[in-house]
Amino acid sequence: MFQPEIFHETRIPVMHGLMAAHPFATLVTASGGLAADRLPLVLHPEGGPYGMLRGHIAAGNPLAKEEVPMEALAIFQGPQAYVTPAWYASKAEHGKVVPTWNDVVVHARGEIRLVRDPGWLLAHLSALTDAQEGNRPAPWAVSVAPEPFVARQLRGIVGIEIAITALTGTWKVSQNKAPDDRAGVQSGFAAAGGAEMAALVADYGAARGP
Repeated sequence: MFQPEIFHETRIPVMHGLMAAHPFATLVTASGGLAADRLPLVLHPEGGPYGMLRGHIAAGNPLAKEEVPMEALAIFQGPQAYVTPAWYASKAEHGKVVPTWNDVVVHARGEIRLVRDPGWLLAHLSALTDAQEGNRPAPWAVSVAPEPFVARQLRGIVGIEIAITALTGTWKVSQNKAPDDRAGVQSGFAAAGGAEMAALVADYGAARGP
């Protein structure tokens, strides 16, 4: 992934934070051709220097029949949005401005291991569900479903585990712009309902920018 140095994020906790907040990833693999699967991946930060990813796929997925271990790339896409030149203060000064796109993304690389152990799968599904249900008024849990039903569901999936060997982060949030232009972008996103990107421009962009 090409990225100018100013947009390069290297702090593992920052990248882990995005991965946990945006767990629905694109998993890219190559075995006789490129394949991409969209699935939620649970980050286990304690699972190595860069962490461990766990997920599951349908038993009928061709990936479940591949020879493993095999290299994989998991792409975690954070907030992204178009930036209009109309938000830049410099537009009124000299007009030398063009549109761009702000985005935040993490690429996680590692080798896939397939897991078919029912105990592992049950623990994974419970962790995945608990992470998504935790803030709900009446959270649902795997344990409330009938055990025979859950057992049948487990037979239809295969677990995947990825020991992360490399993390690459890109945080392009207007930190390469002048302070007045950044302020305009922040205000523009806030007014347009892009609160998450506005916060990134304010907190991260201002701290890293000129």
